[in-house]
Amino acid sequence: MRGIKYCLLCIAMALTSVSANAALRGDVNGDGEVTVADVNIIIDRILQGGYSAASDVNGDEEVTIADVNVVIDIILRGGHEEPPYDGPVVGGDISMLTKYEDHQRLAASKYGIRNAHYYDMNGTVIDDVITWTKQQGWNAARVRLFVNPENASAADKGQGVIQNLDTVKVLGARIKAAGMQFMLDFHYSDSWADPVKQFTPAAWADLDDEALTQQVYEYTRDCLRALKAAGATPDYIQTGNEISYGMLWGPVGTPTANLKKCYMGDETNWDRFANLLKAAGRACREECPNAKIILHTERVAKTNILLNFYNQMRNKQVDYDIIGLSYYPYFHGDLGTLANALNSVSNNYQDKDIMIVETGYSYHYKVGDLDYSSKWPLTPEGQRQFTEDLIARLKPYARVKGLFWWFPEANEYGLGGNYWSVLHVNDAWYNAGLWNHETGRCTPALYELKSFVE
Repeated sequence: MRGIKYCLLCIAMALTSVSANAALRGDVNGDGEVTVADVNIIIDRILQGGYSAASDVNGDEEVTIADVNVVIDIILRGGHEEPPYDGPVVGGDISMLTKYEDHQRLAASKYGIRNAHYYDMNGTVIDDVITWTKQQGWNAARVRLFVNPENASAADKGQGVIQNLDTVKVLGARIKAAGMQFMLDFHYSDSWADPVKQFTPAAWADLDDEALTQQVYEYTRDCLRALKAAGATPDYIQTGNEISYGMLWGPVGTPTANLKKCYMGDETNWDRFANLLKAAGRACREECPNAKIILHTERVAKTNILLNFYNQMRNKQVDYDIIGLSYYPYFHGDLGTLANALNSVSNNYQDKDIMIVETGYSYHYKVGDLDYSSKWPLTPEGQRQFTEDLIARLKPYARVKGLFWWFPEANEYGLGGNYWSVLHVNDAWYNAGLWNHETGRCTPALYELKSFVE
């Protein structure tokens, strides 16, 4: 232990010349500066054992070498932390990436299949999808988080409900290590949360509204602490996924009449919903003060419902930063429909930025209800043209700060068969990703996305 202290003190002494400006975080001794003196205090606390809130700089409820590293990093930056990046950001929701990577390795090791990989457009194997997409101009990635996905149905698991906290730690840390922005998407549910499914996790089923609100706060806080400790501090946090009609309606099996939904023209449950969001937001502000909070809806085709939602948020003083929208042409309509929604929210909520946190279009086979194949053919080039047209439509809106493709990493190439394929539910694959299931090569739309931030 004496040797450890000696080495740390040597590092601290070497940093003395770059200590300087006042900063709140890392100012352990409260003298208005972040300097070697603060490093020494943390070292002494480590050697003495026990816990000191002042020395717990990274907020993981421990005082360890990780706290020393945080303060040293602040000193090296001149005694202050870099301001949070304010966009624009572009990327994708890559929540299934580790699952595909695992199955590609399994295909090779167990079944002798050597061609199951991610490839670029020229057929070159991609060693690391995250760092490679960064090289293609992406600067952000999104990952969803379920409460207890092991409680999901077999069908939902087969469609991608697998992301527990351990999964998100791994992916989030890789995203941050690549120098990208990390968006965390809380599904406050054991399975898919969307406009028709917002079911309360089984472990929370017996909680009354007051206890449920406290549970949301504690769960959000604990997840964020764990992510910070894992090197996966989120830069953007969705407190709920597609919550146009509220969230945590009640457990699976609750009679429809008793579900605690939120509707336009009916004040029932809006106060309850707002309290849940406030609890989640409070945890975000406490644990990740630099992160931007996103409230995510998807009623772009119904601007009256969209405006009612954000009016309710304003009237009930829910704290957030960004209006997050889902837009899929095959569900919501053409780009004119999207523009109408953007005009509505940008004119009415001028203090908020906007992001398209989910979008997509098929490169092969029809997806969804609406058919735009005459405008954007169901081909890789048609998918690229949709992407180009979408970005052109978004560019005039200065406050549209983000664009995320949903499930770009879908890639069943080389994984055919029920034993090692990833997304093989009723023989149907998702064909609006950015890798071709039939070749393993990425589609041109992946490269096109970078133009959003150029």
